[in-house]
Amino acid sequence: METKASQRWLDWAIIAVMAVIGFFMLLPFAWLFSMSFRTVKDAYQMPPSFFPPRFDFDNYRAVLNSSVPFLQIYANSVEVAVIVTIGQLITCTLAAFAFARLNFPGRDTLFFVMLAGLLFPAQVTIIPIYLGFARIGLLNRPIGLALMYLTSSFGVFLVRQFMRSQPKALEEAALMDGAGYLKIFFRISLPQLRPALAALGIITFTQTWNYYFQARVLLEPQDSMTLPIAMDLLRGYLGSGNLALVMAAMSMSVLPVVLLFLLAQKMVIEGIAMSGIKN
Repeated sequence: METKASQRWLDWAIIAVMAVIGFFMLLPFAWLFSMSFRTVKDAYQMPPSFFPPRFDFDNYRAVLNSSVPFLQIYANSVEVAVIVTIGQLITCTLAAFAFARLNFPGRDTLFFVMLAGLLFPAQVTIIPIYLGFARIGLLNRPIGLALMYLTSSFGVFLVRQFMRSQPKALEEAALMDGAGYLKIFFRISLPQLRPALAALGIITFTQTWNYYFQARVLLEPQDSMTLPIAMDLLRGYLGSGNLALVMAAMSMSVLPVVLLFLLAQKMVIEGIAMSGIKN
């Protein structure tokens, strides 16, 4: 009985700790949305109140009617994030299958060289990319930003590690029965990769959605920009813009990422938990 009581108290303690952690993680988002419904005067009220004195939707209307083409910029961000996410899901999965299941000369060396790409930040490669895009006419076009990241070393590593943790018995049996590698990939390996692909998709979408440096260099006209640059424009010179207006724009920009994570969080956690330890 004492053991069961101790276990029950331990379970409740873990739940309480997780609830406190969840509260503090959600607190910045709650404050963000609270600030977006305030007037300019209320936004700078001291001492600040957690809830706005009254809910004012004028900030959202002001964002949509501002000189910054917010809806076009929003569409640009969606275009870039969707293309990059789909591209990485395809290329990283195929490459991971090759590195995890196929035996070919130089496989491990090639994998090591590919992982070495994680050591170089975007600032190192942005100049040759800029010059190349200028030559082929991809500057100031959102599709150019998307083409930069159709694959990633991290994505290949994540899916490969997950695949290596899966048993090979079914694949070996199918190979002995005369199935080709493509058939094995689509019929056997791919259905088992849903948690890893969910994790990769969420990570890729979030990362692409928040690209700032790359978009700032490659996209100059306002109608080709993405949301992080739009936040900078709305913030104004030295942060002199309307704080509540910026918070309203940020609230609209963060919603797709939050909703996407909430819909797929179980598979994301499972994919990350099973991806990097074994073998």
